[in-house]
Amino acid sequence: QVQLVESGGGLVQAGASLRLSCVASGRTFTFSRYDMGWFRQAPGKERAFVAGFSFSWTGGSTYYADSVKGRFTISRDNAKNTVYLQMNSLKPEDTAVYYCAADLSGLGSTSSRSYNYWGQGTQVTVSS
Repeated sequence: QVQLVESGGGLVQAGASLRLSCVASGRTFTFSRYDMGWFRQAPGKERAFVAGFSFSWTGGSTYYADSVKGRFTISRDNAKNTVYLQMNSLKPEDTAVYYCAADLSGLGSTSSRSYNYWGQGTQVTVSS
């Protein structure tokens, strides 16, 4: 059984920063072999890709949705089975429930359908 647990959400004003964390666990889960992604879902909207960090024997790569490029940074610490999302210059339109997810495909996908495991989500609310 694989568990992903997010934390770090909260209520902030526009322009502020937040850092989300997601800790993965599971007896047979090799965190370093998975692409890790962050998605978000605002009320009345579909779940949308935010950022990803792909698996690679040479270190992996990061990729972002256009709406967050230059403001958000994804990172991972394989020794701690943790992926982070540093969110700077937050805007009211960033308000959503943020989910982390794990994908074994190694394709660097931005589609939620590719991801095998999901966390329960953490609420981020940005006031204007």
